[in-house]
Amino acid sequence: MKLEQLQHLIAIVEHGSLRAAARRLDVPQPALTRSVRALERELGVDLFARQTTGMVLTAEGVRFHRRACAIANEARRAREEVQQPGPDYEGTVSVALSIMPHLGMLPEALPVFRRTYPKVKLSITESLLPAVEGALREGSIDFYLGAAPRLKPAPGLALQHLCDNTRVVVCRKGHPLARVRSLKALAGAEWAATTIDHNAEEDLARLFGAHGLDAPRVMLRAHSALSVQVALAQTDLLAMLPKQWTSFAMTRDVLDVIPVREVLPAPAIVMVRRPDLPLSPPAEFFSDVLLRGLPRG
Repeated sequence: MKLEQLQHLIAIVEHGSLRAAARRLDVPQPALTRSVRALERELGVDLFARQTTGMVLTAEGVRFHRRACAIANEARRAREEVQQPGPDYEGTVSVALSIMPHLGMLPEALPVFRRTYPKVKLSITESLLPAVEGALREGSIDFYLGAAPRLKPAPGLALQHLCDNTRVVVCRKGHPLARVRSLKALAGAEWAATTIDHNAEEDLARLFGAHGLDAPRVMLRAHSALSVQVALAQTDLLAMLPKQWTSFAMTRDVLDVIPVREVLPAPAIVMVRRPDLPLSPPAEFFSDVLLRGLPRG
């Protein structure tokens, strides 16, 4: 079994067909077919079901693909590990961040990282932990930094509590409710909820209920920070968001904070990674410069 065969299998899964994978790898399609068939003969199982719509993993293929990804990612890391840290270091750092680190940590960390490792490629996914647990276990994502999950991470992943956080109610500049002081005064408003930093819709209902108020009307569910920004800037929708939105350069001139007196808790900020898989020097450095932006106090 060769690493090249594993990379061939991973490419076929990623691109959905032999033809697309061969084009992406710049390998003749017959050579890719022979590689997969040799792997199947060695394992004694069919890894793919050949269908008119493309190549689909069998049950055995799904299990083998998971291991193949881990092996290929560790091989990539091993190659990168032997390089000397510095401006000539080449490689890839892949991370997943929720909204809060995007707003409060990434703006300061990114230029520092780019100056230190100008040849390293960054892959940044906007996500909550559950969506990237598989990639963390496989090693295709180096670490997750963001809102704590409701449930413990899957076995094989370690969670480190970094800090607590709070939320604010955000609206557009000039909103008619911009100067109210209580949640009760917002009872009739319509809201946007984000699914990328926590389940804000559930939190809204729980928070209003704790003060004897009916759950607010959530009229928009956003799956990205950009969707939230556009919705708030262009409509009268409100949102409960991490307090870091108040100082974010791209939004502070168009969005405002409604100064309600109630405390609005937010999920803690955590880091999650595989404890048995050392970070490469640039991934370690990127983690360090991101953590410099943690809220103080």
